[in-house]
Amino acid sequence: MKVSSLISELSPFRLKRSVVLGIKSLWMHKLRSMLTALGIVFGVASVIAMLAIGEGASFEAQQQIKDLGSQNIILESVKPTNKSSAGEEERSTILEYGLTFKDISQIQQTIPGVTVTVPTREVKDFLWNISNSVDASAMGTVSWFPEMKSRDVLQGRFFTEIEHARRSNVCVLTKSLARQLYPIEEPLGKTVRMKTSYFRVIGVIEDDPAKTGGKSDDESGMEEDNGEGMEMLIPITTLSDHFGEVLFKYRSGSFEAEKVELHSVTVKIDSADKVLPASLAIRHILERNHEDVDYKMTVPLDLLRRAERTKQIFNIVLGSIAAISLLVGGIGIMNIMLATVTERTREIGIRRALGAKKKDIVMQFLVETVLLSGAGGVVGVALGLAVPLIITHFANMVTIIEFWAPTLAFTISVGIGVLFGIYPAFRAAEMSPVEALRHE
Repeated sequence: MKVSSLISELSPFRLKRSVVLGIKSLWMHKLRSMLTALGIVFGVASVIAMLAIGEGASFEAQQQIKDLGSQNIILESVKPTNKSSAGEEERSTILEYGLTFKDISQIQQTIPGVTVTVPTREVKDFLWNISNSVDASAMGTVSWFPEMKSRDVLQGRFFTEIEHARRSNVCVLTKSLARQLYPIEEPLGKTVRMKTSYFRVIGVIEDDPAKTGGKSDDESGMEEDNGEGMEMLIPITTLSDHFGEVLFKYRSGSFEAEKVELHSVTVKIDSADKVLPASLAIRHILERNHEDVDYKMTVPLDLLRRAERTKQIFNIVLGSIAAISLLVGGIGIMNIMLATVTERTREIGIRRALGAKKKDIVMQFLVETVLLSGAGGVVGVALGLAVPLIITHFANMVTIIEFWAPTLAFTISVGIGVLFGIYPAFRAAEMSPVEALRHE
């Protein structure tokens, strides 16, 4: 006797009668039925909630990588460990390392597909607005920086190529820096001082999400000022004029002198298919030009692909853990239904004696298990949809509920009800009517 043949032979009237009898039977043992369904409830809810949390965490990670640009290759200068300034003799010399304009020139001239580059150089010190100061950094860059980095200018404008060529004393502040320097007034047109140099504010730009941890401007502005995201952007030519090629750092009565031509360079490739081959070519150029590994290369496209693979593994692990909960719930249903079969042995015998067929007995018990698992599935879906919303509200964590997750979880719960109800149902149907009537 197969389940499919039972369903095909089942008339709407007999199905309705089986459902009514099933509801009455479960209602007679309300507490037991509720406790049995709880396994399915928590299993379904955990499937939906875990997948939503996993999707949210993966989305945040991938979004931060996408903000770097899938067609970009990011190069950064790194101080070599073998060039530490531990001794007095080393402190008196100029430490030279990092990316150079020669590197960028060779990359542009020899690697096909390079459309644009954005060099940057930083000087860290205090920025002053009269008596108000902020520990921040002046970052010299080029006029096409906002377009390349996908960062919007919120107020005013960014400096132009003409101002870059003329080495103008203009600057653009990040939003968090503008809030710190000018808490009660508009920054546009005001003057900012760094050391002995003065710069006129012409615009306000979004904070760098990579430096603020992906937080919004309001969230990052509420945190304690630690210098992260606090940047004043000026033409790189202006920065070289005012602060020179050698940067001095004063520490405990001594100082370090470092010469770094460029702190970072972003290289954009015209096609995503060329990014990985271009990164290998760039690495070859840097290895040839640098004796020490005083640079770091980041390929967001490669990171994005790794994040997608990690997401798949993460979802499989979370789904497996949640599936175990559903499995435990199914075992609970089977256990209760087997106990129910034993309790209702005399009832089964009476029904068989009055003319009920085996398929009627099978369908009766299958309907009850499906009702149990279906009701648990509905409550589990509601709970599973509520948990991610609660986590998002109280933990400020991104959760994403995919449209297929509740449907999949509910379908699995009903399937488990059928799967784990088949054996008890067939066991009840195979009872001998004579032996069942003798049962006390």
